[in-house]
Amino acid sequence: MVAITINPDGDLPVFQQIHDAIVVAIARGELRPGDTLDPVRRVAAEFGINPATVQRAYDQLRAEGLIESASRSGSRVAPPSCVPPDLAGLRPILARAAAQGTDAHTLRELIDAELAYLYGEDHHIV
Repeated sequence: MVAITINPDGDLPVFQQIHDAIVVAIARGELRPGDTLDPVRRVAAEFGINPATVQRAYDQLRAEGLIESASRSGSRVAPPSCVPPDLAGLRPILARAAAQGTDAHTLRELIDAELAYLYGEDHHIV
């Protein structure tokens, strides 16, 4: 599995940090469909956290269709879905940035930088 870094004192809950690290790894192709995730207990032991915290991250990934579980083989990255993603959560994030004074041009630059990170430096918005 990919390296995950968590900050127990950070603003995001630990389960969310684990979830987000796995989502980014899938988006960047560092984790591919069929790749197995480390077992919940192993991740929990590595970070010295409760297994329920890791399970919560995995449950959220499963609910989003990003991973699937089999009783014997554990959790693995699911194949890409043909269902369009629910982008309802994007509007409040953009609205908060705008309400905090970020102009549209800067938002576009920030989004473009994130897309370049996810898809590689050669990605450009047309």
